[in-house]
Amino acid sequence: MEIDLLAGFGVGFLGSRLKRLAERMQADAVEVARSLDLPVQPAQVSLLMTIRLHGPITVGELAERLHLAQPTVTRALGTLEDFVEARRSPGDQRSKRLALTEKGEALMVRIQTQLLPRIEPAAASLVEGLSGDFMQGLAKVEARLDEASLLSRIEAAGPPAMWARDFSDDLTDAFYRINAEWIADMFALEENDIALLSRPRELILDKGGVVLFAETPELGVVGTCALMVSKDGWVELTKMGVLKSARGLKVGEFLLAKTLERASSLGFGKVYLLTNKKCAAAIHLYEKLGFVHDAEIMRLFGARYERCDVAMSYRPRG
Repeated sequence: MEIDLLAGFGVGFLGSRLKRLAERMQADAVEVARSLDLPVQPAQVSLLMTIRLHGPITVGELAERLHLAQPTVTRALGTLEDFVEARRSPGDQRSKRLALTEKGEALMVRIQTQLLPRIEPAAASLVEGLSGDFMQGLAKVEARLDEASLLSRIEAAGPPAMWARDFSDDLTDAFYRINAEWIADMFALEENDIALLSRPRELILDKGGVVLFAETPELGVVGTCALMVSKDGWVELTKMGVLKSARGLKVGEFLLAKTLERASSLGFGKVYLLTNKKCAAAIHLYEKLGFVHDAEIMRLFGARYERCDVAMSYRPRG
């Protein structure tokens, strides 16, 4: 299974993921424009379209309408001299406003009759069945950025009280220690436990799984949780443990939410877990976040652990 690492990094990398999406789509659009012998980059089409619809228009107004930085617009206009001209404003000879030249108007005709009719159906097919939610979601993100930038939101939130981090080899001992303490508190370590806790890279990560840790500034690494690729498309949420010293800080809920978020971003649509009735608080947490008791999961996977008498599958609400 080939893992999309950028997707797996979660919502904190949304900007990088959207940039990648834009670059992939624009690279293909460039090839289409080249095949049509159009002397323009697809990224410049929005500039020409806005000038055509709202021109004559100043560079500042153009940047404002497209929600782009003015230097970005100025650079993009630099290669469009044949298609865009600056005209003096009738009431203010010091102000220049942009308008399309005759060549620009002819180019826009070709764009609208040759380029866009090719690109639009292909782009529509990418979001088919998603169009409403996907596009509305992007609009909401942009509107929220208008209300408060990412930087201002980060500054307002202050230093995090807890964060998630991915597995690294220096955390192998922590993975073992946290889980061994958690399991030994109520049960005996089984052979399967010892194997997974001793070789997480080989048995979990190298097979396409994930190991996350919760860390606080005061206590360091305090909890862990894993996603282990199983059979028939199933992924097991396993080895979730929290140090006694950190209990009461809602580390388990934090970790479970982060692990499920990672599962979603990686396209893991079938997630299950195995536990024991003694773990009543954990079971309540699982139910709270969308797990349901599942007899079929018990039949398929329950024999892995002697202590297993509860099996659950994840069914996210909504």
